[in-house]
Amino acid sequence: MDPDSVKSTLSNLAFGNVIAAAARDYQKELLDKEKAQASSSNDEVDLDELMDDPELEKLHADRIAALKKEAEKRQVLQMKGHGEYREIGEGDFLAEVTGSEKAICHFYHKEFYRCKIMDKHLKALAPKHIGTKFIKLDAENAPFFVTKLGIKTLPCVIIFRKGIAIDRLVGFQDLGGKDDFTTKTLEVLLVKKGVISEKKENEDDEDDEYQENRHRTVRCSVDPDSDSD
Repeated sequence: MDPDSVKSTLSNLAFGNVIAAAARDYQKELLDKEKAQASSSNDEVDLDELMDDPELEKLHADRIAALKKEAEKRQVLQMKGHGEYREIGEGDFLAEVTGSEKAICHFYHKEFYRCKIMDKHLKALAPKHIGTKFIKLDAENAPFFVTKLGIKTLPCVIIFRKGIAIDRLVGFQDLGGKDDFTTKTLEVLLVKKGVISEKKENEDDEDDEYQENRHRTVRCSVDPDSDSD
């Protein structure tokens, strides 16, 4: 056989194999695309079915109602001074501690270093525990209540429930007796004393979730598409 003829035949066979392989790859690609489109179509159908599910709609409505109720409760508490660490005067003391179910009042002295440490931690906790009122009162400017409450050492954090003093933290004796305790340490202690609730991991996001759902509803309606004294 002519060598050139053999070479041509082999070349044609190789080219044919390449074309066949390319054809197989192309066919496989088409099949994969069809499967992907079918799967996407099924997902869309399932989603539509879920959107029309009355039980799911009820769960969603109940969730929104619960978030709305919680947001309204937070608003009422904020109007009472919750959610921030505030300084009050002696004349406001009774109204403040009797006006909320749970309140924490820090009797402090402006020159005492440990009072400043307590201030820092209470200020960090106040926004996290909106169900409890956090306030501070300069002991020098509140001699009547300092005497009535038997305050001898500062800082002194007194815990109130419905206007009644039920417990207190005197200095740092319940916090390890050192200045370097953490905010978490104080938080755990206050939880044990029942004046604040243990914080849930997702609690901070609940009000934001309600606002987001509320805005989404609006959009849909518009567009159909220690120291001593």
